Formats: sequence, C-alpha cells, structure tokens
Amino acid sequence: MLNTLLTKAGAGEKIAMLTCYDATFAKLLALAGVDVLLVGDSLGMVVQGAANTLDVTMQDMIYHTRLVAKGASATVIMSDMPAGSYEHDKTTALTNAQTLIAAGAHIVKIEGGGDMVETARYLVENGVPVCAHLGFTPQSVEKLGGYKIQGKTEESAQIMLADAQAMVQAGVDMVLFEMVPAAVAAHITQHIGVPTIGIGAGAGCSGQVMVLQDLLGIYTGTADKAPQDYKAPRFAQNFLQQAGSVQQAVVDYVQAVKAGSFPEDRHSY
Repeated sequence: MLNTLLTKAGAGEKIAMLTCYDATFAKLLALAGVDVLLVGDSLGMVVQGAANTLDVTMQDMIYHTRLVAKGASATVIMSDMPAGSYEHDKTTALTNAQTLIAAGAHIVKIEGGGDMVETARYLVENGVPVCAHLGFTPQSVEKLGGYKIQGKTEESAQIMLADAQAMVQAGVDMVLFEMVPAAVAAHITQHIGVPTIGIGAGAGCSGQVMVLQDLLGIYTGTADKAPQDYKAPRFAQNFLQQAGSVQQAVVDYVQAVKAGSFPEDRHSY
C-alpha cells in the first residue's frame, strides 16, 4: 500500500494528507480521496484539549491508530510516535513502532534530524517504514522557545538539508517539513530522493498535510482560551466555510492539493 503511494508521488502526483483520530472521519476522508491519514499527536491539542502534544502517550496513539484503521483499512495510515517513546533508546523505539504497526499504521513518524538518524536507520533495518519530521518539531516546543519558523538562516537551512539527506540515506520513505520557508522546503525536495510533505512549508513539497480541525475551522484553542482570542496558524485554511458540507470541504482540499492551488503564498513563509 505504501509503495502505491510512493509510486504516485514519483509520477508527480501531489499527496493529500489529513490528520484523523477516529473511524467515522477515517471512512469519510478515505472516500473523499485523501491519500494518507495521519494519526497525529496533535490529538493532544484538538482532541484532549492540552496546550501542546507533550502529554500524549503511547496508549493514546495505539488507541486512535486502531480506530482509524477500523474506518479506513485500505488507505495509508501514518502514526506519530509520541514524545518519550523513541528518543532515548533504539530498542524501545522499535518496540513502540512495531506496536503502532500492529495497531494498523503503515508508517510511523519521528521528529528531529541529526541525533535521530540512527534511530530511524534502526527502525528501517528492522522493517518499520519511517517518515522524518524536520523544521518546527512540536515535541521540542519548549526547547525551541515556542512556535517559531525554522530554517530562516543560510546556516540553519543547510543543516536541515544535511539532516534530510542523512535521513534518506538511513532509509526513510518520506520527510515532513513544518513551518519552514517555502524556498528552503522546495530546494530540499529537489535534492532528496523521497516525497516531502509540507505544513506551512510552501507548495514546492510533494504533498500537503493539515490538521482536520483546522480544515473545518472548528479548533479555537484550549478550553481556557476565549475563541475570539485564538489566532489560527498562517498555514491553515477553513475549507468548510465555502463548501456547505464536511464531505465537500475534504474533497475541495484534496482537489486543491492535487491541482497545486493549495497552499497559496499567504499560507507560506
């Protein structure tokens, strides 16, 4: 199944990815033509109501991966490895990754570059497909000093390119860029041999991902934040506003990604 997706990307077809956390939406998204369902640790924010992703557990990820797999067993499912589940020990990382695969994931996503390359290599060598997540990495939000664009300087852009190339050499199948200048993400995409997915990284990536609740315009921050005080991220777009139905909003998103009309410059850095 993953090979079919990679073949599409190799032929130049844009990849449309959305986050998904339950069976009902999994079925709806699959029928609307979404290529990849990301069981993201973003569920910590949009499902559990937390301020970030740091408290999401392996049990949370296993549970939601199982739900999504029940709704869309014929669609590629990517699952995030949550904070603390892979960074400190390769053997533990493999055990946790294999558990997510057993729950229904076809590929797992890990955050970080340089120091995570050997972990990625170990997972791949043991039969686990991996997507590397570079740029802004939500699990490192405290270390990064908040939600900040990454790769803005020539030095940091070169480091990101080197990290992406190292991850590809380690055997990852995909690379995801979050909150990276569009020109940087496009340049790296042209210089590595695997598909790239962007979120706030411009239209030059091989595909795009959005958080489902952002696509529907229903996320307004944590419970203690007044909706009018919440500011949606620059890369988000409410597709439901003009669509008239949830199903049509998802179809419109898929079509926009495939046509290259989303994201626009206003969604990028």
